[in-house]
Amino acid sequence: MSKARRQELFWKARITHGGAVLLGKNVACDAHEPSRPVRVITHAHDDHTIGLSRSLRECSWILMTEATRDLLAVLKRRDLLHLAHVVGLRYGQPFRIGDEVVRLLRARHILGAAQALVEDEEGTRLLYTGDFKFPGTPVVEADVLVVEATYGRPDQVRRFEPEVEDRLVELVERGLLEGPVYIFGYHGKLQEVMQILVDRGVWAPFLLPRKVYEVARVCERHGMILGDYLPTWSREARELMKRAEPYVAFYHVSSSARVRRRRIAMSITVSGWELNKPVREIRPGEYVVGLSDHADFEGLLAYVEECGPKIVITDNYRMGSGAILAREIRRRLGIPAFPMPSQTPVKRDLAEWL
Repeated sequence: MSKARRQELFWKARITHGGAVLLGKNVACDAHEPSRPVRVITHAHDDHTIGLSRSLRECSWILMTEATRDLLAVLKRRDLLHLAHVVGLRYGQPFRIGDEVVRLLRARHILGAAQALVEDEEGTRLLYTGDFKFPGTPVVEADVLVVEATYGRPDQVRRFEPEVEDRLVELVERGLLEGPVYIFGYHGKLQEVMQILVDRGVWAPFLLPRKVYEVARVCERHGMILGDYLPTWSREARELMKRAEPYVAFYHVSSSARVRRRRIAMSITVSGWELNKPVREIRPGEYVVGLSDHADFEGLLAYVEECGPKIVITDNYRMGSGAILAREIRRRLGIPAFPMPSQTPVKRDLAEWL
């Protein structure tokens, strides 16, 4: 491919200093961009819903999967279900805007997570992965790939991945022999843990505070099987907590300091940042489990290689290592790769790497 063609492709996608992933002429993903009529939200986590209220006021269309729309109606804005310009798409369903077609494609992350694909009038395919785990996310062929870089450093590899769910279940079962077990994590991952425990035959009562409960209801409507759970404000749940009988409680990680003051046999935080071993004991009765819903470094490289893009842009806005990942893609795969936003002028990057 000629240098001129690579430069032409390069300008068809970029990431702004406000975190918006721009694809083609019309689409901004995961943050608001005033110049774009279409806003895509790849999933319901906060760092991908930046500027949602402004987008709702200013954009012609807000696109997301049906499950993401239902989750955000619980977590952010109840009125999302009733706004005509907020569109819940099925995976693969085309949405045309001018001479471009947008599709949301499945991503393994939380419920409703999607990759965003824009195809323009020339047939150029522009893909943004959003957050994803690999293997498990379908590979989409693209000319320009914008990829997340949460675990973008070569040392961020989880060798223990195949055993982490078994270790989590063993830990919960051991804790239940002593009394209540409290699990802390983010929305979406908490419900994933519930499903893992149910699948492995852990049938203790699950207790959920209001937001976690409402998210669980949405997850069940979209096909997840989460077992028997009770809202913490119910009389039955209050009695279980009062007697400190065995149960598993699921709380958002932001509540951990407050909740840990209770009488707890065991507390577990599920975190993708635990990279050395599947379970680590912080102090007696308090553990971190390395359960992640993101690709590690090797997964990121494998996805890029299988995608076969001509240009790669790494997300250097959200938490992660976009600059390091771009360097390693260039070095190991020989594909021109750029971190964005960049600390250096874009034209200088083009001259150096194209």
